[in-house]
Amino acid sequence: MFAKAFRVKSNTVIKGSDRRRLRADVSAAFPALSAEDINELIPNKEELNIVKIYAHKGDAVILYVLHKNPIFFQLEKRLFPTVYTLWRYPSMLPAFVTWPPVLQKLAGGADLMLPGVVVTADGLPEVQQGDCCAVTLVMNRAPVAVGTAAASTAEMRNGGMKGRGLSILHTYMDQLWAFGDKSHPPVMPVTNSPAQVEEEEGEEEEQEEKDSSDPAPVEASCQNMEELRLDEHEVLKEEEAAEDKDGEDTNKEEDSRSPQEQMDELLLQCFLHALKTKVKKSQLPLLTSNFLRHHMLPCCPKGKYLEIKKSSYKKLSKFLQCMQKDHGLVQVKELSKGVESIVDVDWRNPVLCSFRVPEDFEPEIKSEEGSAASEDLYQPPEITPLYGVTARLEPLFQDAKKRKGTPLKATEVRNIITEYVKTNELVHETNKNYVNINPTLCDCLLEKSEYQEVEKLKWDELFSRTLIRMQACHEVLIPGQPPLVKKGQMEPIDITVASRGSNKKVTIIKNLEAFGLDPAVVADTLQHLVQASCVLQDAPGAKNRVLVQIQGNQVQQVGKLLLDRYKIPRKYVQGLDKAPKPGKKK
Repeated sequence: MFAKAFRVKSNTVIKGSDRRRLRADVSAAFPALSAEDINELIPNKEELNIVKIYAHKGDAVILYVLHKNPIFFQLEKRLFPTVYTLWRYPSMLPAFVTWPPVLQKLAGGADLMLPGVVVTADGLPEVQQGDCCAVTLVMNRAPVAVGTAAASTAEMRNGGMKGRGLSILHTYMDQLWAFGDKSHPPVMPVTNSPAQVEEEEGEEEEQEEKDSSDPAPVEASCQNMEELRLDEHEVLKEEEAAEDKDGEDTNKEEDSRSPQEQMDELLLQCFLHALKTKVKKSQLPLLTSNFLRHHMLPCCPKGKYLEIKKSSYKKLSKFLQCMQKDHGLVQVKELSKGVESIVDVDWRNPVLCSFRVPEDFEPEIKSEEGSAASEDLYQPPEITPLYGVTARLEPLFQDAKKRKGTPLKATEVRNIITEYVKTNELVHETNKNYVNINPTLCDCLLEKSEYQEVEKLKWDELFSRTLIRMQACHEVLIPGQPPLVKKGQMEPIDITVASRGSNKKVTIIKNLEAFGLDPAVVADTLQHLVQASCVLQDAPGAKNRVLVQIQGNQVQQVGKLLLDRYKIPRKYVQGLDKAPKPGKKK
């Protein structure tokens, strides 16, 4: 219900009588709450607001908001708690358990299907059709969704746990949750049987061995549904690396080295290979980020992947400093604040002179040239504001044969209005800067209070009133594709920073497709530029849309990529104000 943005009709402070009535309704609807719980949830002296809204499908909903957080919502005279309330009182509703990946589907507007329900040792909760229920994730009792039972518990069992289980109304991460303070679910451990506890502990230990950088996978997966995809991505990468390592024909000496030592050697090999064969003196000074992407990465042997984070240096800047101080191979300087460049290379250095390109190296010239060409050939889309003819203004555009819904450019609107005024001889007799108001202009452009007062308008005001009363539209022209006309304003590329467990942050980029950008290409570019884990995810509530998610607060780097390389206009990139200030840690 709240997967898309809703419209607020009114926001008022609750009256004393309405507060008492709300307490009685809550007590009747949720008998699991004690009188003390209700008094704490609906206090006497603290400000409580009633917010009337319209959902995107037109449903009228009443919200009860305490401390800027919605605590209940009323739909068709029935009360439902929000996730903020359920986090304080997790036992007030019967709860169905599901897996973390299912939460993304629920937030996108899907219902909870019975095949996705996890049957615990205590069995399913006993409910009747239409009962208000909550949804929790395995290993965390904090509810993440609210809905109504599509069938009774007995019917669910008799049907073989197939079909719809809950009709979801509200979830964590939806627009109703975003109306509050956007806090994340608390970690509420599940009390299980001893056998289940041992099984879960074994799974936790196994997960910790796979990803040592995430010491609390349970807390992280519960606090942010999107983090699960990052963890899966890291595990898959490590499994692929392990398979590649098993398939390699290595000697005993190489097998005895740690993965960190092997990555150090691969990093040095790619570095020397790039200086020996890729970098030319005419290219200096060379940005270190470009040196990594366009010179070092193409020198990586086939079947291997260069990951600086798995080396002992952890960062490219530390590795280059070591090459400068200990070996004197390069000279690195900060030509602009926060941006390092290679300004000089010692081509006569013995280490560089003695390096030989591996015989089994197979350069992927075609793929690199193709990717570079695709970046060079990229052209930003042309976005043209348009104005649609509304029913109220249709008589004004009737002579020009423009019907309701026809999109027009501002110049076209101006020409049509000018022609209408001249055809009907509405130019003021003594002052050519004014236009006389006839009945058609009166009905189309004037308010009711102005009918008897306004007899003429200036040309500029005539045009501005016309454009204001037209429907906003826009045309997107992507090179190589037919023009696309859509209603409303052009939706910008949205860059947001979300908090994760253990003070971790992740940067999320949305709506790249609207500007003709391939999210996979952008993700690959960012991953090599900032050396951070970057994954793709389906955008909740949007079909055929993918969002890019990269670890850390990377707003500044994402902004440079979009504005400088892809030439996206600044007004169509939203969220750049969240970039960390210079001189402070990210």
